[in-house]
Amino acid sequence: MNESDSERIAGVLENIRYKQTFKIDKADLIVVNMCSIRQSAVDRIYGLRQKFNKLKDYNPKLITILTGCILKKDKGRFSEYFDFILDIKNLPNWPKIINNKYKILNTKYYLNIKPKYSLPKIAYIPISNGCNNFCTYCVVPYVRGPLIHRKTKDIIKEVKTLIKNNYKEIWLLGQNVNNYQGKLKDQDSKLINFPKLLELINNIPGDFWIRFTSSNPKDFSDELINIMTKCKKITPYLNLPVQSGNNEILEKMNRKYTIEKYKEIIKKIRKKIPDIVLSTDIIVGFPGETKKQFNDTAKILKKVKFDMAYINQYSSRPETLASKIKDNVSKKEKKERWEILNEILKQTALEKNKKYIGKIIKILPVEWKNGFLFGKSFDYKSVKIKGPKKLLGEFIKVKITNASPWGLKGYYK
Repeated sequence: MNESDSERIAGVLENIRYKQTFKIDKADLIVVNMCSIRQSAVDRIYGLRQKFNKLKDYNPKLITILTGCILKKDKGRFSEYFDFILDIKNLPNWPKIINNKYKILNTKYYLNIKPKYSLPKIAYIPISNGCNNFCTYCVVPYVRGPLIHRKTKDIIKEVKTLIKNNYKEIWLLGQNVNNYQGKLKDQDSKLINFPKLLELINNIPGDFWIRFTSSNPKDFSDELINIMTKCKKITPYLNLPVQSGNNEILEKMNRKYTIEKYKEIIKKIRKKIPDIVLSTDIIVGFPGETKKQFNDTAKILKKVKFDMAYINQYSSRPETLASKIKDNVSKKEKKERWEILNEILKQTALEKNKKYIGKIIKILPVEWKNGFLFGKSFDYKSVKIKGPKKLLGEFIKVKITNASPWGLKGYYK
């Protein structure tokens, strides 16, 4: 979501005659798009103060802006670091704030601003913003506000324009995409839910892939599974955060599903889509998590055999409900638990990836470095091959020769 927001910020700045530079000492304006999900992300902002002071000495006219997900307590602390701290939702007014000779943009909703897409033939399309779930460890409802749905017609219009421009991969984004409710026309009484939105996009003519993130298991429906099975442009990849394998911890996290329900969803998905690639998110060391409760998480990791897991050590976030609970799991214990889960993941991920050796698969290269192309397969496996830069943004077929836990290697067919 922050990447998508950055693309809209770039679109606004270029509209008022700024040009992107990759040399920070040449910049007249620097925008820092902040994330507050973990404290480490916030700490990196503190590290910018000295660098900005040096840049200001070199260029006194330099303008610095902080935006993104910012907690109230951090806004005060960062006010002396930056010339402006601006709400991303107020993006249409930024031109006027930066320089009063510019006019505000003719839209009230910042997600309707045309972005400057930054990746070759891949586009991030937010379908909603904010969240109403209030998971006890998460700051999103406090920094992005309540859930707001984007109009279906605006989403469809953006996708159609991208497909006409030969974009190959469409990502639908939301803090919880499963909650999406929209309308094709303002006067319509019937709402378009997320499975229906996927079907509408799948039916747009063209050769492209559809991916989405993020999904909450509490809202993952049989209808969505059926649509994923039916629609051939929806890639057989799903990130479904489990967060913990223990029901008591899930309840403390306010996740509103049980581990039994989670396993039932996985069972249904694998029955309908046997070749589905599954990833998940896990938090270790949540306040009060015992070794027995942690072991339940290790068990679910072993049982489900995920292709990938994004494992994070719990970090207390101010203003969340969990921050009021004593963080009684030591950093050392969190690290040890992370290492145990990571070792399980390495074994299962390698086992999954080895099955690709000898196969010919379709990939979309998005990065070229030192003679090598890097991209993702249809089912979201990371692939590295030797090849020319001209193949960036084009579907190509690759034969897989090597596998590691974190990706595949092969050669261009």
